Amino acid sequence: MRKLLCLALIVLLSACASQTTLPDVDDLSSGPGNGNDLSGSDLMGSDSGRPGYFNQLNDPNSILSQRSVFYDFDSYTVKSEYRELVLSHARFLRDNPAASVILQGNTDDRGSREYNLALGQRRADSVKNMMILSGAQDVQIESVSLGEEKPRALGHGESTWSQNRRTDILYRGE
Repeated sequence: MRKLLCLALIVLLSACASQTTLPDVDDLSSGPGNGNDLSGSDLMGSDSGRPGYFNQLNDPNSILSQRSVFYDFDSYTVKSEYRELVLSHARFLRDNPAASVILQGNTDDRGSREYNLALGQRRADSVKNMMILSGAQDVQIESVSLGEEKPRALGHGESTWSQNRRTDILYRGE
């Protein structure tokens, strides 16, 4: 009986040890004119002590200045209209290994506190997974849920609720 339990434990542990491989992602950073060429730029910033890539993140003409992904009610699926935004941030993280983000999942105020915390986490994790599959490293991304605790808009009604169903992308050090 003991040998059978040991064998079952070994089989169970070996099944848990399987590794998931991430698909190859095309390197979109090579080539001229892609907007990601940081050669010749001052990576430490002028005199702020902050990395120079923060200038690129705050350029209003760059997609990287957009930092929120919005969701439908009771959903954590990244809509197609936000796919390029998430992929752009993933490429930025891939090309700047010193950069890191906190993804904050948010919900509207409908639903219980526990449900909203879980939904906010699924929203942040969906963006994180998309970024990792697109070349960002897991160590660069922390995903947390704020649930309904950090609303962008106050009040009731779809126009308010839709602003609160989001994942915010916050760069560390900014």
